[in-house]
Amino acid sequence: MKKILVIEDDPAVAEALKATLAQHYFDITLESNGEKGFNQAKAGNFELIILDLTLPDIDGIDICRSLRKEGINSPILMLTGRKEEIDKVLGLEIGADDYVTKPFSSNELIARIHALLRRTVQKKMELEEYTFGDIHLDFKKHEVFKGETAVQLSAMEFKLLKYFAEREGEVISRDQLLDEVWGYDQYPTTRTVDNYILLLRKKIENDPSCPKHILTFHKAGYKFVK
Repeated sequence: MKKILVIEDDPAVAEALKATLAQHYFDITLESNGEKGFNQAKAGNFELIILDLTLPDIDGIDICRSLRKEGINSPILMLTGRKEEIDKVLGLEIGADDYVTKPFSSNELIARIHALLRRTVQKKMELEEYTFGDIHLDFKKHEVFKGETAVQLSAMEFKLLKYFAEREGEVISRDQLLDEVWGYDQYPTTRTVDNYILLLRKKIENDPSCPKHILTFHKAGYKFVK
């Protein structure tokens, strides 16, 4: 039975969510308080987190951002009653995986939950090993091969490459890379990101001056293409 954490302060919405999820055989934990929900999310090993954007004590966006900083990778489905597009975009940019705007149908909610769970399972299966071009990555053994030749990557280079592989096709800003790969406690700069990208390209691209896998998007960041 899949474990789902629901962080929602509206009792009516929370109970409706609980009833809907129970009908589909999910194991539900309810929290109406943002801080308690955050602590549950860190400790509970949930397959999915449903997070209300507007909570009385801590904003849902702050909770989402903090969970990602803590290394909690469970998919996060945000609930929002706000209609502004900027809220939806911001919610996804800070680490949420999807959103549903209130009011929503139970069929839409369940469909989005199943899609997120399928995506998570597929990602876990793919990322034990990963191949692109003539590069093969073994994430368990921490090994990289270019054809038959072993490629020596530093721990940070390997972490950066894994981060790109997990987000294939996404344009990722330098600030996002600094936040989620290096972390704020490291105090790097955007120039640090660029230098590491250059090093990675030299090791994995056939022609580093004309890369085919780690692409630069002017003023936006980088995108990994398999």
